[in-house]
Amino acid sequence: MTVHGLLASGLAMLSVCSAVAADSDKTLVSWVSLANTSQQGGSALTVQCGDQFDGIVFGEHTAGKWMAGSDSFKRTQNPQEANAAENADAKTLVQVAIVYQGNRLAICRNGEPYASYEANNIDLLNARDNMAVFGLRHQGAGTGQTLQGSIADARIYDRALSTDEIKELQPEKESAIKPYAWWTFEKGQETDRMGRFPVNHLIAGARIESGRLVLGSNGATLIASTGKIGANTVAVLDSPAAPAAPAGPSAIPAMPANPPPNWLTYHLIHPGPGGAFPGDPNCAFYWKGQYHLHYIYNHDGVNFAHVTSDDMVHWKWQPTTLTQKVIGHGMFSGTGFFTKEGKPAIIYHGWGSGRNQIAIAQDDKLETWSKSYPLEPQIKPGQDGDKIANWDPDAWLDGDTYYALSGGNPGSGKPPTLFKSTDLKNWDYLGLFLDHDMPDVKNGEDVSCPNFFKIGNKWMLLCISHNLGCRYYLGDWKNEKFSPDFHARMTWHGKSVFAPESVLTKDGRRVMWAWLVDLPIEPSGVQSLPRELALPNDGVLRIKPLKELESLRYDERQEQNIAVKGDAGYKLKEISGNTLELELTIKAPTAKECGLDVLCDKEGTNGLRISYVPATKTLMVGTVDALLELKPGEDLTLRVFIDKNLVEVFANDRQAALNARRGYAPEHTGISLFSNGGDVTVKQIKAWKMKSCHADP
Repeated sequence: MTVHGLLASGLAMLSVCSAVAADSDKTLVSWVSLANTSQQGGSALTVQCGDQFDGIVFGEHTAGKWMAGSDSFKRTQNPQEANAAENADAKTLVQVAIVYQGNRLAICRNGEPYASYEANNIDLLNARDNMAVFGLRHQGAGTGQTLQGSIADARIYDRALSTDEIKELQPEKESAIKPYAWWTFEKGQETDRMGRFPVNHLIAGARIESGRLVLGSNGATLIASTGKIGANTVAVLDSPAAPAAPAGPSAIPAMPANPPPNWLTYHLIHPGPGGAFPGDPNCAFYWKGQYHLHYIYNHDGVNFAHVTSDDMVHWKWQPTTLTQKVIGHGMFSGTGFFTKEGKPAIIYHGWGSGRNQIAIAQDDKLETWSKSYPLEPQIKPGQDGDKIANWDPDAWLDGDTYYALSGGNPGSGKPPTLFKSTDLKNWDYLGLFLDHDMPDVKNGEDVSCPNFFKIGNKWMLLCISHNLGCRYYLGDWKNEKFSPDFHARMTWHGKSVFAPESVLTKDGRRVMWAWLVDLPIEPSGVQSLPRELALPNDGVLRIKPLKELESLRYDERQEQNIAVKGDAGYKLKEISGNTLELELTIKAPTAKECGLDVLCDKEGTNGLRISYVPATKTLMVGTVDALLELKPGEDLTLRVFIDKNLVEVFANDRQAALNARRGYAPEHTGISLFSNGGDVTVKQIKAWKMKSCHADP
């Protein structure tokens, strides 16, 4: 999973950067020698202010390729498949330059055009307290893998250079155009020669050697600052430089006594410390009478938060023991499985290690784990090991054989690959996991956050593509290949449903969560409501809210047999609120569009619309349109969960969709029914207020 982490709290105090495009022109240039071309996500030069940054990043989005890194990929090219892969060896210096000019961004490699596209640039050079970063793609607690290699020269220009001007630049030689900032890494001249960034922070083994900045270990970073960063922030910057992290848990996440009023109430959230961006759910188990779920968060590294529950509704945070500081690499997306001996085990991507990693639980509380070790497959003669991406993994036990899946991106030449083992130590490479893809899967969609399991009489691959969010395949697992025959999506208009993870319950139900991203909801790290998945004999996937959510209900209200006239609304009198569950049944709808508006103002208008449109066979939640086809004469049954400004909708147990109303308005609690192009009858609507999932049941 390759999404930017949030900044540490100290860095968040830096002055806010201007987003005025008129002053955004700049050029970043770096002469870099890569230790290897399989690394992912480090930066050869980043300029940053607060949580905004632009940088020369290698291999983060598409393996082996240069890109313009930016906060949440806002100014990053997508797709990147047409760009050339880097082939320089570890002894060769490569000049990479990125030019930001107006609403155009261009990348040059050794003075030749590499990529060009439109981007809405921002001003990062006129901020009082900006900084330059080498190694990490941007500075902040737990922001990923660092560049492995060395840098001979790096410059920032406060104007857009032409291709010819870039070609004329030579490392360690003055240019005709005065740089905004310039580093030559000579002994005694380790800081910016232009004086913009006079203070250096060499972190985690980064060093100046023989006229180069050497970034030879995970976490090695140079922060070049103005010197105006406060003491608390300097401590954050310097914390990764400790030679050995102390053992033991980091701060345990906990809900504040009085959460902000806009925070969600009955969704699992991350309350801090740090932020959960990404907040992928990972490594779920039912073990010794309890459910265990982990999710990614950033606090002194990329860690796995650990929550437990008796019912998958009420959660309690446990000590965070799977931490980047203790383990030595970031904890990134993966899954849980059981060994032959019945012990819980995890497989995950070790962010910064360049490998997928395995660890075995050492206690029943899942707080102590064996030392992680990498999955290193044996490559037999004739096999193409270069296709292995070392990407988000999954693992499962089939009979006496362990299988492990590494995600990947077919468009990058590194598709999902498969491995097997009898002892979890010695692994054989089996080649490609999918024997074919589906026609509706777009070229270059990656398989990330994979979770592979038996459901009904099929196997399901639950996963994401980074650009389009959660999706799934159904098919057959045979002869050590997955052969899909169906594909569908779980998110639309973006990627709001992201990074799925599932668990098999004690009574045999398959339950999934997903991280909700790119929605105006608070705080970070919001998990979707748990969804039960089932595949009956008709082959149609069932998706319904977890049964145990009913334990949150109280104060039931209902209205029955409501006639809703065409092109006229009906405001409910007894039912309103913004922390509710609704269940309503509309008698076999024949109107052009019908449904309800929630989070309405006092007049019953300006709400978030939930509707069914028979002509297009869609369930609408605001602008989100999910496929849903009712059978002739079939009623429409909606389960609607309103949690502050977030709304999740389940329809006829066959579809689910969600959206969020922008802005939290506590006074907007009204609910109205509507029908356009015909009358409808609402047989019944029930409503329950909902308790917090963070309180004892």
